[in-house]
Amino acid sequence: MRGRPTIYEDSNIIKKAQQVFWQKGYSATSLSDLQKATGAGAGSFYNTFKGGKKEVFQKAVQERRLAFNAFQNELTKSESPLELIKDFFRSIAKADQNEHLKGCIIANTVVEMTFVDEDLESSAVHILKEVEQMFTEVIKTEQLKGTIKTQTSPEILGKYLITFWCGLNTLRRMYPDENVLKDQIEMQLAVIS
Repeated sequence: MRGRPTIYEDSNIIKKAQQVFWQKGYSATSLSDLQKATGAGAGSFYNTFKGGKKEVFQKAVQERRLAFNAFQNELTKSESPLELIKDFFRSIAKADQNEHLKGCIIANTVVEMTFVDEDLESSAVHILKEVEQMFTEVIKTEQLKGTIKTQTSPEILGKYLITFWCGLNTLRRMYPDENVLKDQIEMQLAVIS
């Protein structure tokens, strides 16, 4: 006799779970929330994700890393990588209200998991540091080409863009208004002109 069927661990299931975590955070998300979002029963859920909620959350966070990796590929192929970075920030202003309220799951995780779960916090911090390094490398290259006037070190500017990113994800919750966000984004991007 067969046991309970397992759900298939595919990116669609992880993305469904990710939306719940994105809206509620890790701590407030229950097994029931995940089952409802993914359509899995408790047995199937645990047969597929032996590590339970934490495993699903880790995979949901890693899914975002894939998006950053795809962006990094675009940057390496672009003739204007700095403009791509600026356009990335500018696109935030055009997001819909729901996207504004969600913020960034990676930044949210750093804040939520500090003093709660060192593994989850460390994983999110590592991703943000990878993005910071990506920004730093682009800035360093653009400074060498002479397309950026500022002589502030690329490492400081890379950290600045991560600070801007994390702050922007709070600001967009406070002011989910395209015009307000556009003005703030342009003011911040002027630092890397």
